[in-house]
Amino acid sequence: MRSIWNGNISFGLVSIPIKIYPATEDHSISFRQIHTRDSGRIRYRKVCELEDKPVESSEIGRAYEDADGALVPITEEDLAALPLPTTHTLEIEAFISASEIDPLQMGDAYYLGTSGAAGAKPYTLLREALKRSEKVAIAKYAHRGRERLGMLRVVGDTIALHRLLWPDEVREPAGVAPKEKVTVKPAELDLADTLMETLGEVDLNDLRDEYHEALEELVAAKMSGATPTAEPGERPAGAQVVDLMAALKESVRSAKEARGEGAGGEEAGGEGAGGEEEAEATVHELRGRKKAPAKKAASAKKAPAAEKKTAAKRGGTKTARAAKAAEEAPAGKAAGKKETGTEKAAAKKTAAKKTTAKKQAGKRGTRTAS
Repeated sequence: MRSIWNGNISFGLVSIPIKIYPATEDHSISFRQIHTRDSGRIRYRKVCELEDKPVESSEIGRAYEDADGALVPITEEDLAALPLPTTHTLEIEAFISASEIDPLQMGDAYYLGTSGAAGAKPYTLLREALKRSEKVAIAKYAHRGRERLGMLRVVGDTIALHRLLWPDEVREPAGVAPKEKVTVKPAELDLADTLMETLGEVDLNDLRDEYHEALEELVAAKMSGATPTAEPGERPAGAQVVDLMAALKESVRSAKEARGEGAGGEEAGGEGAGGEEEAEATVHELRGRKKAPAKKAASAKKAPAAEKKTAAKRGGTKTARAAKAAEEAPAGKAAGKKETGTEKAAAKKTAAKKTTAKKQAGKRGTRTAS
């Protein structure tokens, strides 16, 4: 592996001679530009606009272009006079927790190796100190004409360097988030959690660059003179307005099928999945969450008591009505009953007896008086 930078790590008064090696590589296939008519290579030449002719690299310098388009030449001597103490030194500034670094600042990665046997002991000392402290080192160094910020961390038995962007190089996300006011229901979050749990975790080593593999097959087929047999991939559909709950349910079902699992109770909610109660019936049982069956069980326990209370209320009302009817019944019957012929005769006979008794009482009173 070829190093791209030589210098020293400055760790207080300790100096560690090192070399920097690229830790990553791009596996993409490079193409050349050609003239489609005759397959001739297309090359770029550096041409002076004033003379309209190519110039050699030794004749090319630097210049700063201002807002008006004027060019201000900057010579190598001008750059060499700048105070840049980190020209050949990776100077450690501090040790912090890795969680304090914004992932947006993370850039290219490199491995740091020792330059000569003299650097083995201090290199190992720094590596073990980083391990035991569980921290990373923040350092400054110069590379490709500018001072850069870096993070040192331990990878196996090696110290790795991650280039960091300066804080002012990270843009604010103002105006990027949706401006519409949106409310996310708990049932929708539950389904999203279910989908995340169904998809599960993955070993990054198992993921493949399928486009790169197909491109390699295409190039190999072209080189051998064969006709490519790869079918064009499906074009992604445009954005569509969909029922979010229905889409989440379908995603969970598809993810389960892909993992060889049954759909389970995902369809338990029936049609019209937009309702919150229906959504709860379709949510998987998640660790640390209240289960939907528990809610049903609680409702089932409350139901008998509610039914008894309702029955008692109905029974009491019915009894009261019956008692009232019983009290009013004789009066109603007497008022509504028609007298028969026998009853009329008996009434006349009773009246006659009363009249006779009165007359007899009157005669007795007269006799007594005389």
